[in-house]
Amino acid sequence: MHIAFISPEYPHASLNKAAGLGTSIKNLALELIRNNHKVTVFVYGQIQDKTLLDEGITIYAIRHRKYIILGWFLYRKYLEKYINLMVLEKDIDVLEAPDWTGVTAFMNLNRPLVIRLHGSDGYFCHLGRRKQKWKNYFFEKKALEKATKIVSVSAFTADKTKEIFSLKTNIQVIHNGIDVSAFKPQDGKIVKNEILYFGSIIRKKGVLELAMAFNILVEMKEDVTLTLLGRDTTDVFEKRSTLDMFFDILSENAKTKVKYLKEVPYAEVVQIINRANLVTLPSFAEALPMSWLEAMAMEKAMITSNIGWSNEIMIDGKTGFTVNPKNHLLYAEKMKQLLEDNVQANTYGRNARTLVKEKFESGILAKNNIELYIKLTNFHK
Repeated sequence: MHIAFISPEYPHASLNKAAGLGTSIKNLALELIRNNHKVTVFVYGQIQDKTLLDEGITIYAIRHRKYIILGWFLYRKYLEKYINLMVLEKDIDVLEAPDWTGVTAFMNLNRPLVIRLHGSDGYFCHLGRRKQKWKNYFFEKKALEKATKIVSVSAFTADKTKEIFSLKTNIQVIHNGIDVSAFKPQDGKIVKNEILYFGSIIRKKGVLELAMAFNILVEMKEDVTLTLLGRDTTDVFEKRSTLDMFFDILSENAKTKVKYLKEVPYAEVVQIINRANLVTLPSFAEALPMSWLEAMAMEKAMITSNIGWSNEIMIDGKTGFTVNPKNHLLYAEKMKQLLEDNVQANTYGRNARTLVKEKFESGILAKNNIELYIKLTNFHK
């Protein structure tokens, strides 16, 4: 069987920067290859057209085109024509696209189309209590209604998406998967009392709340440090650097204990996670975050938010602690507790990896996806 993904991002050095969406697609694509299926990825919105081969996966980078008027429509129709030609030329059986911005809204594709809910603009606006642009809502709703099948990476995201877009269709839940052989505990020294946050520096991921909790923590525990790893963003409300806002919140004492790493090669992320004493991910808005799975697979005890999707990944008091990020004092107390109790932290870390291996291992979840694709295409060996 030949499966093709349509995506705005994919993790490859020759493409634009990718985040969790691209990582989740790559994890699934690699498992499909291991199961003797063909995989193609169409990555739109790129700087230039190019064809790449990466670990058995064929990648077509599609340059963003500009038009005098109706660019949102004409570029979609360009993608439609391009993909349909490749469907015939490469004998593609099924297509998959994410829900973000409803890229397939006006496409008439010649194969069954799966839309996977990784979190639409409407979904994140809803969680962030922001008004979504009407145009984006229209595109996303139309794309969802045209899909052959909708799949979600979490039950929470499925339920919220049905509510936001008034969908009547059943949505199947297949969690994101992770290669537990790539993300596993490494040899190397753990830096005592070092806390790691990794991901975009953005309000919706709770970084401003983390700054407030960290101010409290440094008053409780003088020798603590915090490393931030991720791309800075412009805040949606204040229209300025979120990283600057983060440092503005910090006390003078706390500022001396924070290190910021803008971006590192993907291969180095594992080493940075490995040396952290504790990982903290206080997000307000996710679907099913790859960063959480990566840290858990590496046996890191975590302090995370306790919102929605969290209960599908974390077990409070077993894999770490789940706390409302707005409860700054409790958040700081839980970080201090795990930094000072190595036995508890190590137990939580081992529990976390066990849970990931049982529930989120990419090989297991790939079988669920393959069964779905076969049903849609009536493909038989």
